[in-house]
Amino acid sequence: MPRYYFNTKIGNELILDSEGELLRDPDHAWEVARTTIRQILKSEGEQAGLLSASLEVTDEDGEVVLEFPFSEAILDIAEAPRTRH
Repeated sequence: MPRYYFNTKIGNELILDSEGELLRDPDHAWEVARTTIRQILKSEGEQAGLLSASLEVTDEDGEVVLEFPFSEAILDIAEAPRTRH
């Protein structure tokens, strides 16, 4: 399985993930990025600086696989139905 790194980008600062995670594919990396952002926002609150941050997911070669803005994780939560029928 490939290793993906979840680097946090806040403004011009990039906080590198030195360990990464072994995941099956980029779609799985997207799911992990969304979950990670939601956990950060839940524990840190919806601070203005965090809402402008993003997770930059790279592969083992350092290539950017995806960029996931923290604000999109909030939109995703707001659009989710509260009940299931």
